[in-house]
Amino acid sequence: MGALSALEETLENRWDALWARVLDKDPVEVVDALRRECDDNTVVCGQGRVMVPNAYDVELADEVHDRLASHSTHVCQALTDSLARHAERKGYEFAGPLAVHVARCPEVPNGRYRVASRVMEHVSVDGFFHAAH
Repeated sequence: MGALSALEETLENRWDALWARVLDKDPVEVVDALRRECDDNTVVCGQGRVMVPNAYDVELADEVHDRLASHSTHVCQALTDSLARHAERKGYEFAGPLAVHVARCPEVPNGRYRVASRVMEHVSVDGFFHAAH
């Protein structure tokens, strides 16, 4: 690992720790879940080329969504940036433009959040944080 990568990882770990203190532990857990979802859905497409899905859905329980909603712009951007850095460190290529969509979902299995991914062409970066009506 190069000096720049080590520095980036240190800064990201400090960012995660800051989130954990300021916003409770949920954002850090969501970042970890996004990274696992990315890692679990890799497809080796050739010599040294590893593709991963480019669209990620984060469904939050009402309580978690409400707690993060006041920071929605920062949360969505931070989730996207963190996932992009993770993929870069791992040498992954996204199947298209990266998008992380965060939504309210009152019926998530663990009562807090659920993360899923898919390959989606022509992803728009508009409207990352939506509340279900």
